[in-house]
Amino acid sequence: MRSAKDFFRPLAVGAPTPLTQVPARPSRVIHFFDPSNPKMAAKVPGMVGTVDVLLGNLEDAVKADRKEAARAGLVEIAKATDFGADTQLWTRINALDSPWALDDLTTLVTEIGDKLDVVMVPKVQGAEDIHYVDRLLAQLEAKAGLTRPILVHAILETARGMVNVEEICGASPRMQGLSLGPADLAADRRMKTTRVGGGHPGYLVRTDPVDGDVTGERATAQQDLWHYTIARMVDACAMHGIYPYYGPFGDIQDVVACEDQFRNAFLLGCVGTWSLHPVQIEIAKRVFSPSADDVAHARRVVAAMGDGTGAVMLDGKMEDDASLKQCLVIVELAERLSQTDPALAELYGAAPASQEG
Repeated sequence: MRSAKDFFRPLAVGAPTPLTQVPARPSRVIHFFDPSNPKMAAKVPGMVGTVDVLLGNLEDAVKADRKEAARAGLVEIAKATDFGADTQLWTRINALDSPWALDDLTTLVTEIGDKLDVVMVPKVQGAEDIHYVDRLLAQLEAKAGLTRPILVHAILETARGMVNVEEICGASPRMQGLSLGPADLAADRRMKTTRVGGGHPGYLVRTDPVDGDVTGERATAQQDLWHYTIARMVDACAMHGIYPYYGPFGDIQDVVACEDQFRNAFLLGCVGTWSLHPVQIEIAKRVFSPSADDVAHARRVVAAMGDGTGAVMLDGKMEDDASLKQCLVIVELAERLSQTDPALAELYGAAPASQEG
């Protein structure tokens, strides 16, 4: 029986991962849809090529009496749709302790395993959850005669999962990445917020009093509730060579705050985010693609650094080996995005791979 180890070379414990590592296939935006909703299902074929990932959601957003319909709907959609080379098909299965998770995996792998790229597992508590999914996928892949593995993506939405984040990342060579699940994590931590992602006006810092006058007006700045969590998740992913993602931003109408939150996650190291509504798709694609100015600067540094040793001065700023490593991340990401997005290829001044001689 084939297991994930037949397809992957496991990372050595403690082995460094290259700073230029980015997803082989861009996944800036993971767009969720409900396969049990006929209106949403009808839009899926038209979205192929416009988003990096289309994810058939079977979990919390689907009512209990619609679970089987959602699963069957995803099978029907996958069989009828050509997702091409530029759009991946993912699914979020139900929680492993639910009545539906086993049937989700059994049905989807045997029916549409050849179309399915990634299985997203919610509420992962520790490595044992990933071991279970890994072994079950290996059995089902063998039964279905699949020739490539289905990858696993975990959602961090419990306190125990956060404590065990490093072992989750290294639990299987199938691991593709992690996403932040802020709503469930907030509830599990007993955080006093009802927001789905984003900051909170009560979580702030205040400037010191002027001349000791504690009654006078003092400026405040709202802080990010999720900075620590995202940073720790990014570190754990980098350690094991997998990819971190921001999760949902629940206020669909507040596109300004949504963009700010996505950008914070991008700057901290996330490679993509979720989209819950079409309005968030373009925001995510824009934010998780480096700007033309950043790409141009990064290319200048790479060209100026030569063999990567020493230091140079560009525009009055010192650039050295650390700068080069940062810039290589930007350049390689830009090159990969250019291969599948003609608009970005033009913006970055590089032809898509299909147009290269």
